[in-house]
Amino acid sequence: MADVFVSYAHKDEARARQVAEALSAQGYRAWRDDELPAHRSYGEVIEERLNSAQAVVVLWSSDAKASQWVRAEADTARNRGTLIQASLDGTIPPIPFNQIQCADLNGAGAPVDAPGWSKLMGSVQALAGSAQPEATRSRRQRVSVCVLPFANMSGDAEQEYFSDGISEDITTDLSKVSALAVTARNTAFMFKGQGIDVCDVAGKLGVTHVLEGSVRKAGNRVRITAQLIDGVTGDHLWADRYDRDLDDIFAIQDELSKAIVEALKVRLLPTEKQAIENRGTSSADAYNFYLMARKYWVAGNYGDIKREQRVVRLCNRAVEIDPRYAEAWALMALAQASLRYTFSVKDEDAEASADQALAINPVIAESYAVKARILSERGEFEAANRTIARALELDADSWEVNREAAKIASAQRRLQDAAHYYEKAVSLIDSDYHSWAMLLMCYQAFGNRAAVERVAQKMISESARVLAEDPSNGAALGINAGGHAILGNRQQAMDTIERALLIDPDNMTMRYNFACILAGYPREVDASLDLLELALAGANRAVVNTAAVDPDLDPLRNSPRFQEILTAAQRRLGIEPTPAATSAPLRS
Repeated sequence: MADVFVSYAHKDEARARQVAEALSAQGYRAWRDDELPAHRSYGEVIEERLNSAQAVVVLWSSDAKASQWVRAEADTARNRGTLIQASLDGTIPPIPFNQIQCADLNGAGAPVDAPGWSKLMGSVQALAGSAQPEATRSRRQRVSVCVLPFANMSGDAEQEYFSDGISEDITTDLSKVSALAVTARNTAFMFKGQGIDVCDVAGKLGVTHVLEGSVRKAGNRVRITAQLIDGVTGDHLWADRYDRDLDDIFAIQDELSKAIVEALKVRLLPTEKQAIENRGTSSADAYNFYLMARKYWVAGNYGDIKREQRVVRLCNRAVEIDPRYAEAWALMALAQASLRYTFSVKDEDAEASADQALAINPVIAESYAVKARILSERGEFEAANRTIARALELDADSWEVNREAAKIASAQRRLQDAAHYYEKAVSLIDSDYHSWAMLLMCYQAFGNRAAVERVAQKMISESARVLAEDPSNGAALGINAGGHAILGNRQQAMDTIERALLIDPDNMTMRYNFACILAGYPREVDASLDLLELALAGANRAVVNTAAVDPDLDPLRNSPRFQEILTAAQRRLGIEPTPAATSAPLRS
């Protein structure tokens, strides 16, 4: 029987044949459905081959994504623990496969020349063993590492953004080494703040090594300690301490990453070394302001204009220090777009900032995402879809890009696509409580109760983490209340709503979301309408258009008062009244 089963859409047969031939050249028995015997049924042979294969390579493409056969084969492999994924054209695997690593085989050349081929082969080797004669074949685990979140030893919780940023950058650096398998940031951060046994973590994640460490930042000095641990024995393979000026932070990261690669005895290619050393800026101060800004962007108080204003100020300071810091320009553009389209701040030029980022780095995905958002807000959806597709092509693993892709899909009432991109966003940053809330809206519209309950639990747990650091975060309070309401914890939901309205009374986005929560309770219809009336009284066009079609407000549709509130808001903005829709764009 086959070592490796190759699953693909028939339009991709030529590329699939190349993959199978390359696997065969490495000594594996690869099977495709061109080898079906004439006397047996298709389904019977497929099932037999799937169940006997030690590894199943699913070749995703736009055609494969639409194929029920490919999806079914991928699901079988996922359940058996034999799934390996690769993308032939940059297509992101569909839900739920988008939460599993996917090798990149996109390119004009043969699969073996693609950047993701070595990763694919490493996974095949891990599952199917070394390509040797049957008598001597043995399973050999690929070198893999999990970078645990570095502990913040600064004695100041406000410095958490810095230690988290260092951890993420080291993860990114090691991910650029083709000979290494690196646990995703999201998975590693599940262990943040926990007392853990390193060998237990390694066993749970199936990695050979674990990197842990700490960061102490004081004034212009930084101390980073790190130790690389064998996941089986618990022995230290390497450890070091870097005690330097903050200006040396990039040199420390470079030295640390290269020391880990050397300790693991894997090969670092010249192009990989160059990629690791490319930091976007040479200024430690600019980097510090950027990390601080991104912390606010990810975990800040959605619906509070101060969040966006802080991000713009911090990024602006970063580009004052280093005008060629493309990442800071791109993040500033994202916040400026939110200021303009969520808060109607007309003097913020997000497009100019995005263009500045692209002038420095023409392949920075987040800037294309900003441009797509602007096109979407203008109603130019065809152009927006092309532009966000370009952003995803450049960086399918960008949290910011996936978030914007979800918003654009939702604005066109494509909730299946929105759910896909929000699933990807939370797979990249599990603590993204806002995306969990948006997923809830999607799954409620689908009538998927099991998914709704799963997401509601995540809304509660992830918003609680944010509230532990910032009890006054109105958005987190709102999402926490929403999770409790969905799970039937009515009193806790009502108590949280009352607390949030006292703490953050001017957050109209939060009031709108509370109106959606209470709309589902017959006894709370009047309270829901009270909140909605205040939220829509000064709302901009985007929010009012959302209210006209939001499925969360469907229980209110037949209320004369609801119609009066909505019509008044539409007339104020010169919007032609529209009938209620069955699905909705995203609440932002």
